[in-house]
Order: sequence, then structure tokens, then C-alpha cells
Amino acid sequence: MSKLKISLKKVVGKKYNRFWHFKGRYRVVKGSRASKKSKTTALWYITNMMKHPGANTLVVRKTFRTLKDSCFTELKWAINRLCVQDHWKITESPLQLEYIPTGQKIYFRGLDDPLKVTSITVDVGSLCWMWIEEAYEIMKEDDFNILDESIRGQVEDGLFKQITLTFNPWNEHHWIKKRFFDAVPDPDILALTTNYMCNEFLDAADKKVFETMKKNNPRRYRVAGLGDWGIVEGLVYENWEEKEFNLEEIKKIKAIKSAFGLDFGYTNDPSALFCGMVDIEGKTIYVFDEMYKERMSNEAIYDEVTNMGYRKERIRADSAEPKSIDRLRELGLVNIRPARKGKDSVNNGIDYIQDFKIIIHPRCVNFLTEISNYTWDKDKFGKKINKPIDDFNHLLDAMRYALEEFIKGETFSFD
Repeated sequence: MSKLKISLKKVVGKKYNRFWHFKGRYRVVKGSRASKKSKTTALWYITNMMKHPGANTLVVRKTFRTLKDSCFTELKWAINRLCVQDHWKITESPLQLEYIPTGQKIYFRGLDDPLKVTSITVDVGSLCWMWIEEAYEIMKEDDFNILDESIRGQVEDGLFKQITLTFNPWNEHHWIKKRFFDAVPDPDILALTTNYMCNEFLDAADKKVFETMKKNNPRRYRVAGLGDWGIVEGLVYENWEEKEFNLEEIKKIKAIKSAFGLDFGYTNDPSALFCGMVDIEGKTIYVFDEMYKERMSNEAIYDEVTNMGYRKERIRADSAEPKSIDRLRELGLVNIRPARKGKDSVNNGIDYIQDFKIIIHPRCVNFLTEISNYTWDKDKFGKKINKPIDDFNHLLDAMRYALEEFIKGETFSFD
């Protein structure tokens, strides 16, 4: 049989040498967008699974439903990039990749089903590697400890146990910073920061996106461009908690009402659907579901909302996009209506919502990220002003639209 020779240097690129060769327990990479961290990780797993016949990998995100369009897609890309398609069996039900010559597997699990995470039994070799993508979504260190403990037992000679965490570092108060980046030197920890400048595969148009961000939104550039920790001060909402709840039980609350809001995006901003239940008497908002995707046409939004089961719900949408609202109504979202925008509508809406307790289901990972990073803006002297930053606000704007019908009287003026 002829052998296919692949130049990893050309396929993977530069700046990840330490990452590629590290064999300690924890390999932790925070980085900007387009820093190659996810693609390099995917290439590493496909390459090393083929190199080590006894290795199996578990890929984890906080919610299972986000895996197919992220890690699963990245690993399929890596298989094609390495030109080894004929050696891998790819299945979507169950979500799984199998190295055909040996039967080794890459498993996919969500932390929203912990029993499935901790009860994996492999057919060949041992479960020795784990990739936690968007590890920032895991806000409780105890949840990570459960995952950490699942990589245990003896491994074959030449293998090693390792957990890789990749994420965007939005908030400096996250437990990952203290545990890995602020830790005393430890041979079992490799903590790296990467950014788009180490990605030689970007073209001029890609780089221009970051240069524009640097000019127009320095705060976001520090995190999404340079990979630095996000400094969060002056949160708009502090009246929230992450907590599991049973939606059917919530629906039994007297006078509970549903609330759906839609914020449009496209190229750089996501289209965001807020799905909540509002208990006016108990002053509680329950956030139970979300849509959060970029580059969605009106048709794609309609399909997604329909697939989520919310086609017949009353949806308040961003009134700045009347054509999109009309088109979505034509497609079948017959109860979509434009939000009423007016003078001080943002601040009045925030004032109203601040009187509620916001309970966020763990599956709503993007809502959790936004609400823990949505802050008041500052003037040129660094003093907070009574205006929120125009960032981390897509689902939060959608929440304001959704709650319009509950906001009455002088509390909310559109004059």
C-alpha cells in the first residue's frame, strides 16, 4: 500500500509548538477569534488518535445541542484537511467519529446530561483525552471537577491522560483564570494565550475586521482580538442566577405568561431569540431557551424558530428591521410584531427589568455570557455614565422587546 505523506507544518501552521507537544494533565488555551485554537485542537486529536491505537477522546460543551455545529464540524474539517476521509466513519446519530482501522472513537457529550458524561465505556483502549470547547460557558468549577474525575484509570504505555480547554476569555473573574493562569508553575499545566496575529492563514479582509474592531471597539478588541482577559466592572444586571428548573412546573404558576423577543443580526452580530416566562406577581423572569446564530437569512430564522417549536408564539422584534419582520410574517411567524422604540426606551426597559429576579436555565449559555458582561459605559475620564455599552446585548435587547407588553404606565415612556 502506498503511504500518504502529510506535512503537519504546512497543515497546522506555526505558533502552537508547545501546545502540540505538551503531555501534562491540563492544556488550557484562551484566545481571540481566528487564533486557530479550535482548528489546531481538532487537527491534534485526529492526528494523535491515528498515532496512538489505544486512545479515545471525549468532546464536551456545556450543552449538547451546540456540539454539532462547533466541535463536530471542526473535527470533520480536520479529517478533510489531513486527507484521511477514507479512514474515518462519521455518524450524526449518535454523534460520533470512529477511526476505522482500530475502532477508536471520539465521543460527544453535553454537561446538561451528566450521567452520559460519567458513564462512557470504550470498546478499544482507554478514554484518556478530553476536549472542553468554549470552556468559559462552564461557570461552576464543581462542574469541571466532575469532568476532570471522569478521565481516570490506567492507560497503555506511550499514552497519557490530558484535558484540553479552549475558550474566549470574556470575564477576568472566571474560575479558569485563578485555577490555571494564576497558578504557581506546575508541570501538569500549560496555560497559553493566542490571538489572530499567529494565524498565517488569514487574508487581508480577515485582518481588516480586527483592525476595524481595534478602532471602533477597543474593549472588545482586547478580548476578541488580543485574547486578553475581559475586565468587567459596573454590570447592568446583578439580579440574576443560573439555576435549573422544570418549564412545565413553571407554567403552572398562577398568571405566568410567555415572552419572546427577537434581535436581528447578520455578518458580525448574531440574530438572537429570547425565550422566557414572566411571573409579574412574583417579580421573576425565567429564561428557558435561546437562539443565537450569525449569518441567518430571514428564511433561516423562520426555519430555526419553527424547529424550536415557537412559530405560533407572540414575538416582539427589533423595529429597525421592518422588511425582515414583514418577511417573517409572510413565511409563517404570524404573531411577530415590531417593538416600540422611543426616547429612553433602553434605560426605562432596564429599570423595569432590574426589579425582577432573573432565573437562567444552564442551557442558555449565550444569555449567561451576555448578562455577565453587559456593563454601563464610561466617559473619557473613566467615569460610568447612565448608558450601557453597545456590546453583549443581543439577547438582552431581545429580552427588553419581549417584556414590552408587561411594562405599563409612566415606568416606560415612548414619547
